Amino acid sequence: MSSCCIGKVLNEYSFKIESLNVFVLKALARSLNLEEDCFMNQYGKTSKINARFNYYPPCPLPEKVLGLKPHGDGSAITFLLQDKEVEGLQLLKDDEWVGVPVVSNSLTINIGDQMEIMSNCIFKSPLHRVFVNSKNERMTLAMFCMRQTEKNIGPVDGLITDETPRLYKNITFTLDFMHKNYQQGRRAINACKI
Repeated sequence: MSSCCIGKVLNEYSFKIESLNVFVLKALARSLNLEEDCFMNQYGKTSKINARFNYYPPCPLPEKVLGLKPHGDGSAITFLLQDKEVEGLQLLKDDEWVGVPVVSNSLTINIGDQMEIMSNCIFKSPLHRVFVNSKNERMTLAMFCMRQTEKNIGPVDGLITDETPRLYKNITFTLDFMHKNYQQGRRAINACKI
């Protein structure tokens, strides 16, 4: 397939993911009995989607290598198109690493750090990692939906009460901020807590 065709397919796919992202953000707001645009309002007018193609070659010692070390996504929402045949994604649940199954013809939707902040920790950004396979290569496509980087985000006002106090400060959550913490072995979300 030529690079022109690949670009066209990725462009069309990005538009569909953008629509799906808006749908999910509005559904999450409605599930909390909030105005459906409350998360979108924090996005700003120049929100963006970053696409990352991931290739994990076979590794003869998979127990000694991680494809991607434990982390949380810096996005609001991440849409992952997993490999159709080879599992590799794990998330930390109750202090145990649990495999995320591959479901054919579906996307894995992940809450990111930005949504955890905006939802005042009602929706949590899970710690996850990728392991490699000894015999098979694995390929994925992650679409990171992020709000405008120059704009502050914080917990939605309707979620702050005496019983549920603010857990995060307002912050400009940039990719640089997230990557700096990742490189230092820390989660960026922890630096946002009050």
